[in-house]
Amino acid sequence: MKFLIIIPTHNEEKNILFCLESLKNQTFKDYKIVVVNDGSSDNTQKIVEEFVANHRDFELKNLEKSEHQPGAKVVRTFNKGLETVNLKSFDIICKFDADVIFPPDYLKIVNEVFENNPKAGMVSGIVKIKKSVFEKKLASDFRDEKKQWIFENISSKNHVRGPIKSYRKKCFQDMNGLRPVLGWDNIDVMLAKKHGWEVVTIKDLWVKHLRPTAYKYKNQKAVKLGEYFYNIGLSLPLAVISSAKSSLKNRSFSEFILTMKSFLKQKGERSLTKEELQFIRNLRWREMLKKK
Repeated sequence: MKFLIIIPTHNEEKNILFCLESLKNQTFKDYKIVVVNDGSSDNTQKIVEEFVANHRDFELKNLEKSEHQPGAKVVRTFNKGLETVNLKSFDIICKFDADVIFPPDYLKIVNEVFENNPKAGMVSGIVKIKKSVFEKKLASDFRDEKKQWIFENISSKNHVRGPIKSYRKKCFQDMNGLRPVLGWDNIDVMLAKKHGWEVVTIKDLWVKHLRPTAYKYKNQKAVKLGEYFYNIGLSLPLAVISSAKSSLKNRSFSEFILTMKSFLKQKGERSLTKEELQFIRNLRWREMLKKK
């Protein structure tokens, strides 16, 4: 199978070279990689230009800096990269973050899952973050004998995380691509399931995430959660239950109030169709009832 890997990036001068080197060193070589630079103001562009000049399977597309919108921005940057490529030549479409280091056999193992399971629509390993100082000399060492890397516990190990998305092309097309809204990396999983695809995470295959996701919107978590619940079309009862579960988990009643206030004030047009919204509502009810 041939992989198309698109890497949206903005001001990643400290991390991008680690990411690109780890992809260059993959044992699986049947890929094309497009780095989409979203108006970086640091040395990201220069670093990537120097790298792609010496590696023919890597390309750089530069954009003007776009407006910052959580969720929407990264998908729109990804889509700009997608527009530069003819998808007929590819079997697997990947959206990887620029601050991720991959083990040398990552693509090989992911490819094997796609090859062996024709119903696999989305596949990934799991994401780990450093619990101590990042030692650059150990960047490509995944034995982790010093136990410096721990699971990034912001979602379950069954969830294909946003920094390491890999889609079978047919699944990606069935989903009608990625939606440029907050929560896109949960919406894609639900839409894959809607079209009968399996979502696979390989628990013993892990990557290094140099900039943990959790820190980005920590202070806005409840507000963003309300917006996400609106984007996926939750009914009021579902939103109340989902908000209560999250606030109980974090032992914060104020989080419940903030999440519901955010949910109720949302008025924008949703990017999902009525059929997709209904499927997601039904899926959420099924998943909740299954856990009881």
